[in-house]
Amino acid sequence: MKLAIPVVLLALYACNQAPETPEIESYTIEQFYQNINIGGGSFSADESKLLVNSNESGIYNAYELDIESGESRALTDSQEESYFGVSYFPEDDRFIYLFDEGGNEQFKLYMMNNGISKSLTPEDTVRNLFWGWSRDQQSMFYSSNQRDARFMDIYELEISAMEEEIPVGQVLYQNNDGLDVRNISPNKQYLALVKTITNADDKMYLYDRETGDMKDISIHEGNVQYNPQFFSLDNRYLFYLTNKDQEFTYLARLDLESGAIETIYSDSWDVWYGYHSWNERYRVIGINEDGTTRVRIFEIDSGNEVELPEIEGGSISSVNISKSEKLARLMVGTSTSPSNMYLYNFESGELKKLTNTLNPEINPDHLVEGKVVRYASFDGLEIPAIYYQPKIASETNKVPGLVWVHGGPGGQSRLSYFALIQYLVNQGYAILAVNNRGSSGYGKTFHHMDDLNHGDKDLKDCIAGKDFLESTGVIDMDRVGIIGGSYGGYMVMAALAFEPEAFDVGVNIFGVTNWIRTLRSIPPHWESFKDALYKELGNPNTEDSVRLYKISPLFHAQNVVKPLMVLQGANDIRVLQVESDEIVANVEANGVPVEYIIFEDEGHGFRKKENEIEGYGKIGEFLNTYLKETEEEAI
Repeated sequence: MKLAIPVVLLALYACNQAPETPEIESYTIEQFYQNINIGGGSFSADESKLLVNSNESGIYNAYELDIESGESRALTDSQEESYFGVSYFPEDDRFIYLFDEGGNEQFKLYMMNNGISKSLTPEDTVRNLFWGWSRDQQSMFYSSNQRDARFMDIYELEISAMEEEIPVGQVLYQNNDGLDVRNISPNKQYLALVKTITNADDKMYLYDRETGDMKDISIHEGNVQYNPQFFSLDNRYLFYLTNKDQEFTYLARLDLESGAIETIYSDSWDVWYGYHSWNERYRVIGINEDGTTRVRIFEIDSGNEVELPEIEGGSISSVNISKSEKLARLMVGTSTSPSNMYLYNFESGELKKLTNTLNPEINPDHLVEGKVVRYASFDGLEIPAIYYQPKIASETNKVPGLVWVHGGPGGQSRLSYFALIQYLVNQGYAILAVNNRGSSGYGKTFHHMDDLNHGDKDLKDCIAGKDFLESTGVIDMDRVGIIGGSYGGYMVMAALAFEPEAFDVGVNIFGVTNWIRTLRSIPPHWESFKDALYKELGNPNTEDSVRLYKISPLFHAQNVVKPLMVLQGANDIRVLQVESDEIVANVEANGVPVEYIIFEDEGHGFRKKENEIEGYGKIGEFLNTYLKETEEEAI
C-alpha cells in the first residue's frame, strides 16, 4: 500500500477557476432541511409495498410506499420521538418498529397492527433491538439487556404469542461472557459470535445450542478481525468478513464439518458486507471504494455478475432483494442529493425511481459534488479527503475554508449527502473533509496508525489539510476554521487547545473534551468492547490516565484563544452534557467568544428537523460573524 507522496499536485483545482463569478442561488438552512431523509425498505409479504422511514413530517415516522404508484402513506404519527419501522411481518401487513426517548438509545420494540400499537418488550429502562425472523417465519429474534445492563442476550418470541397481553420471549442465548452474537443458523442450532479483543483483533466463536459447545473458530497469530455475515441455508457453511493475512477485508467461507476455509470474494478495497438472497440465487457484495460504496451482485450457480443499470448522478449504496428474488430495493445516493429509493426488476431489467427527496426549490446544479483528493501530511503520509469547492470561488474571489473532521475514532468521511455541508458550501465556504490516519476504509495499516496516539498525529493530519486548501489558490488562508462532531468535535477542541493559532474558529458538535470521564462513563451495553476501547484510547483507571489527561482539551482550555461554538444534546449517553458545560465555562473565562446551544430533546446527534434547522443555522450565523467577515467588516 502506498503511504506517502512526494508532492501534492497543486494545479488540479487552480486550473479550473472561472474568470468570472457564476450566478449561484443562495439557499436558506430551512430550504436545505425541507429535503427528506429516507431509510429502511423492507418488502411486504406480497411484495407490493416497502416499509420505509422518513422525516418528511419533521421527525422520523414509518411509511408505507406503494411500489406501483410510488405513493406513500404514514403508518405512525409520532410528534415527539422518532419511530423507525424495521420490518413487515412475514405473512401479513403488521410491522415492527422501534423508538427511544429523546435520543437516550434505550430502544423499545413495538408491533403495529391495523393502526394499533402493542409493546413487545419490557417497558422499563432496557435496550432492545430487532434481530430478524426465523427461517420458518414463525418467530422473531431480538436482543435485550433486560437481564443484565452490560450484556445483550438473544430472545425468540413466537408470532402467535405477540397478541398476548404481555408477550414473553424465550432466551435463545444468555450472554455471560461479553460476546456479541452476529448470526443464527437457519435451523437455530448454531450461533456465530465475536469477542472484541482490541480494535484490531477479534475472536470468532461457533456455539452449538444442541451440545452447549463453544468453539474458537478463529485461531490465529497476530491481529485479525472477524465479522460473521450469514450461514448457508443447509447450515453447513458460515460466511464471514476478515482481514487475515490481507491488508483489506474480504469475504470468506468456513465449512463447519471439515473446517476448510475458502476465500469467496476479495478486492483492493475493504468488503463492507455480503449476503445471500432468500433462496440463495444471488450473492450481494458491498465494497467501500475510496469513500463510496460499490455494489456487485452475482448469480451463485453460474458465478455470473448481474449487470445493474447505470444511474446517472448517483451510486448504489445498498440492495434489499425480495423473497421471490424478482425485485430489489436499491438505495442510491450522491453528495448533492439525499438518498433515493429505486426498484429494480431482475426479470424485465426495469428500473423505477420511487422517491424524490431533494427539495424542489433547490437547483441541484447549484450544489457541489465532493471530489476525492489526497495530500501529504507533516511526515509525508498520504491523507485521503473529500473536497467541496464553492462554485463562486476563484483566485480573484477567495473564500473562507473549513477543515471537517468525522466521528469515530475510526470513522470515515464519504461521498454521501450531508445537508449541513451543502448549506455551508452554498454559503461560500470551501470544505475539506479529512480522513486522517486512523480512519477506516483504507486498509488495516492506515486504520491503526492513531492507536494510543490520538490528539497528536491525527491532529497534525487535519492541520496539514490547510496546505491543501492553500494549494487550490481560491482560499483566503486568513479565514480557515475547523468543524466536527463526536470524535471530530474532540479534534476541534484539540486543535484549539494544543495548536491555538492553527485555525481561526472552531465548531464542536457534541465532542469529547475529557477522555478520563468519557471512558469511565461509557454506557453499560458497551461492556463487550470496553476493553478494546481502552486498548485503543487508554484505560482511565491505570497509568494511562496521565496520557489521557494530557490529550483532554478540558485541562488545557486556558490555551483556547479563538471563537468557539458548541452544540450538545442533553440526553447524550456517549458524550455527557457536563463535558460541554465545563469546556464552555473554561473557555469563556479566557474572554473568548463562545456560543453554546443545548438541545433538551436530543442525544448523540439530531433526529428532529427543527433542531437541525436551529443548530445548523446557528453554525452558519456563527461562521458568518467570526470567519466570513474580515476584521474590518466586523468592526
